[in-house]
Amino acid sequence: MRGTAVVLTAAGALFCLVTAMLPGPEDETGARARADRAAPAATLAGATAAAPTSPAPPVAGSHDTATPTAAVGATTGATPRPSTKETPPAASTAPPSAGRIQPETTYQGTATAYAAGDGNGACLFGPSDDLMIAAMNSTDYESARACGAYVRVRAASGASITVRITNECPLPCAPGQLDLSEQAFAELADPKLGRIPITWSLLSPHTSGALSIRYKTGSSPYWCGIQVIDHRNPVARLEVRTTKGWRRLPRTDYNYFLAADGSGCGGAMRITDIYGEQLTVDGTALLPDVAQRTGVQFAPH
Repeated sequence: MRGTAVVLTAAGALFCLVTAMLPGPEDETGARARADRAAPAATLAGATAAAPTSPAPPVAGSHDTATPTAAVGATTGATPRPSTKETPPAASTAPPSAGRIQPETTYQGTATAYAAGDGNGACLFGPSDDLMIAAMNSTDYESARACGAYVRVRAASGASITVRITNECPLPCAPGQLDLSEQAFAELADPKLGRIPITWSLLSPHTSGALSIRYKTGSSPYWCGIQVIDHRNPVARLEVRTTKGWRRLPRTDYNYFLAADGSGCGGAMRITDIYGEQLTVDGTALLPDVAQRTGVQFAPH
């Protein structure tokens, strides 16, 4: 009996030990809660590992510090600010428009003839030594913009002649029409025809002479008109130097640039042709109705 009791007592002790080692309901709940909290962290870590963020490679020639992609895109899409050396030229130095008469362009029209007399006309250049001249229709005359232009005129027969624009041909002269001096018309066709079809284009002829400056009659330090004479290329702009810098003068349809308040009269001036070339003239005396020759001329084109 005593032996049996010992065996039963040992078996009971073993049973209690095994039961104590098994997890109870409370322990299983805590374990599941800890697993659930760990799962999102593991998933986030896996996504980060699958798509790592690598720094952008440095741009050649740049510093070692990488520039963020967003900053690179912004810089590329924006208009760069010009540096001091790349500052765009002021409005007074920008190549001006050639107006209606464009270089390297052929125009079609009609040639007529008129008695040119001594060659003077609306451009007020005065008498001309050479009567190979023409009057430009009012549309292409463009408020004296065509004054002094050299034009190559060609007839259907193939005959051609170079004339200088010294006058304006008002309506009914149509756009493209040139009213040639009788002498110039005779070089192209029989004057009895009176009217012939032509083509014409702007020229920039070779010349050895310099251009001249003339102040209009009545000019003074309080008002003046300035005219450019004997220029190779059509003049697009004239500016005078004032205490506030260069000032652009308006042009009249009788081919003078006016300083109505006298500003810049008798001082330095800057002349620009239709190709954008600028010539600066210093020391021109304020002498009305006197052609003063300069030492400059526009380049041929």
